[in-house]
Amino acid sequence: MPICAIESIDTVIVDLPTIRPHKLAMHTMQNQTLVIIRLRCADGIEGVGEATTIGGLSYGNESPDSIKVNIDRHFAPLLIGQDASNINAAMLRLERSIRGNTFAKSGIESALLDALGKRLNLPVSELLGGRVRDALPVAWTLASGNTEQDISEAEKMLDLRRHRIFKLKIGARDVSHDLAHVIAIKKALGDRASVRVDVNQAWDEAVALRACKVLGDNGIDLIEQPISRNNRGGMARLNLSSPAPIMADESIECVEDAFNLAREGAASVFALKIAKNGGPRAVLRTAAIAEAAGIGLYGGTMLEGGIGTLASAHAFLTLNKLAWGTELFGPLLLTEDILTEQPLYRDFQLHVSPLPGLGLTIDEERLAFFRRDKH
Repeated sequence: MPICAIESIDTVIVDLPTIRPHKLAMHTMQNQTLVIIRLRCADGIEGVGEATTIGGLSYGNESPDSIKVNIDRHFAPLLIGQDASNINAAMLRLERSIRGNTFAKSGIESALLDALGKRLNLPVSELLGGRVRDALPVAWTLASGNTEQDISEAEKMLDLRRHRIFKLKIGARDVSHDLAHVIAIKKALGDRASVRVDVNQAWDEAVALRACKVLGDNGIDLIEQPISRNNRGGMARLNLSSPAPIMADESIECVEDAFNLAREGAASVFALKIAKNGGPRAVLRTAAIAEAAGIGLYGGTMLEGGIGTLASAHAFLTLNKLAWGTELFGPLLLTEDILTEQPLYRDFQLHVSPLPGLGLTIDEERLAFFRRDKH
């Protein structure tokens, strides 16, 4: 058995409260649920990962419950006894036996990277090729649905120097109402901030053709996934006609999706999400496809807690270009977390520690308090 053999993999579902309801086109989040993965090795080192979804099955094919069950019953037997220091071999072993399940795979890969970084006394960003920056611009989502409230919230974030990129979740209401809402916010913020929208596939192509033009003509910088992920032809047509760039998000559920979107000219910007690609290493393969095709990059989020956010951040620190910033504000949406120290947000950016691994420590008491099975 390898010296660094994986001895155990434990999963814990954690339910954490949020500062406010978070409205999306298909779901309203009242709290956030994380799956915490703890991978222990024979040399005494533990790697930590996180798998988090937005709205469970209302968003995608995995839920916190399915992630936990699948890791416990299917992933762990394949990995226990394997060399934790050979991440490539471990992840290929999973790929050969388990289809899809990219959220679960991302959590496992993050835990393996965390363990290897601790073993080698290197931050995960160095394992991924080396950081070219130490901090990342971070957007904030305005999702109350109330125009005046969203403007007030944005003004507060600007005053605190926490965010100057704002994304609006639209698509759940009448399109005319949504357009008026977005345009009013952009008019109030002016050139002090970038305003973007995320439609979460809510429009059909006919609605999107008109709405994208209105948004672009009124200063909106970016339009995220306006129509169904399955309508790549429609995405390409919108990308050609819209005054504002079109960003693919739900359209990218694997690295192969990124290749097909790039080939068809279906988006000018890609949202990078480790959970949807299968891990920090996998998301960098999508980034390489985009860079080769001249497509802009945006560091996306599944509204992870501190562990998943830092796993994403370490990957994004290594990118040559990150023209559209990131959306790694997940920990700021939570009123509670399970880490001893929270990620550092300052001067409109997330600052990432050069400590080994992901650079974090779990607070065992808080984990015990918030775990779903504590009773």
